Amino acid sequence: MPALVIERGEDLCCKLRGKSKELKRALPSGRGRVIGGRRPGGPAYLGGAPAGRAGSLSPQPRGDGVKSMPGAAFPSPLAACVCTAVALALAVATAWRWRRRRSSGLRWKQVGRVSGLFIYPVKSCRGLAVEEAEVTRLGLRRGDLGDRCWTVIKEDGNMLSAKQEPRLVLISVTCKDGCLTLNAPEMEPLKIPVELPRTNSVWNCRRFGIQAEGRDCGEEASRWINTFLNSECYRLAHYEPNMVTRKPRDFLPYFQPTDEVAYAEGSPTLIISEASLEDLNTRLEKKVTITNFRPNILVTGCNPYEEDTWGEILIGNVQLKGRMSCPRCIFTTIDPDTGIKDQKEPLKTLKRARSLLFSRVMRGTRSQASCWS
Repeated sequence: MPALVIERGEDLCCKLRGKSKELKRALPSGRGRVIGGRRPGGPAYLGGAPAGRAGSLSPQPRGDGVKSMPGAAFPSPLAACVCTAVALALAVATAWRWRRRRSSGLRWKQVGRVSGLFIYPVKSCRGLAVEEAEVTRLGLRRGDLGDRCWTVIKEDGNMLSAKQEPRLVLISVTCKDGCLTLNAPEMEPLKIPVELPRTNSVWNCRRFGIQAEGRDCGEEASRWINTFLNSECYRLAHYEPNMVTRKPRDFLPYFQPTDEVAYAEGSPTLIISEASLEDLNTRLEKKVTITNFRPNILVTGCNPYEEDTWGEILIGNVQLKGRMSCPRCIFTTIDPDTGIKDQKEPLKTLKRARSLLFSRVMRGTRSQASCWS
């Protein structure tokens, strides 16, 4: 299967629902089927012939004075099975026709343009802006750097977040020649091979009680992390292909059983519009930047919060499906330049104006060579 690649500057299109040809056809006056109603100038009926006329299902008198239904007889088991099969076939055919009519009324419309793409290789650390990225089942990827494929963990295997250690946001990440390089203020760069020795232990890395596997990055990486965070109990783990992943459906009902992530909170891909950020900043005394919200895809050219309505979008030939609007947490209150947490904003304003919802969780689905109608 070819890689699904999106690029900065590409148009973003949204699937809109229009009226299909079938739905546009209006029934001629007086020809519609009325259930339990009355035709103009006619008697009441229930979808069959009018009461008391030929072909009706009205009870007919028998010679013994007892009324009976014409042709009424107890069906044989074979006849009952045939009727059931016919009813099931009709139900399937009706559902298929409904889905076909539903899809025939869909069309794509440009609603914006991709103005930024970001990958966050190490959970809670600084992101990396890229010009293009591959959309994978676990989120965006660029070369050896997959989104949230490294994580700091405690000795009990629980993942560490900037919610507990805000200074994590000061660690920057680069990758070259098969080596991941971590940089932080007043620290020497740390180089870690992407391909770790198979002899390194494998951790069960947990978040919200749901675990994914990760290979330990070694003692040097652990010492570096602990020195910077002034701790003694942290390790660095790396998700490798074919390791056990986490299923967001296990703790959020909005996802599908097939959705999976490595070390992300729950979202494979997060999308935000510049217009939404600008609108939020009009309500804040101290403005925030897009790095407070850590999106994977930044969009320009749409209205504020329009992303809330995007069920399916198309970037280039890559289709993504919306899962939910994202409720934001205290991570957004951490200044990405200083690592200092604000106790109120922008969360207080988001709670009042947006019920904490800000950005849209998306999931890559498939590539489409031609999606235009």
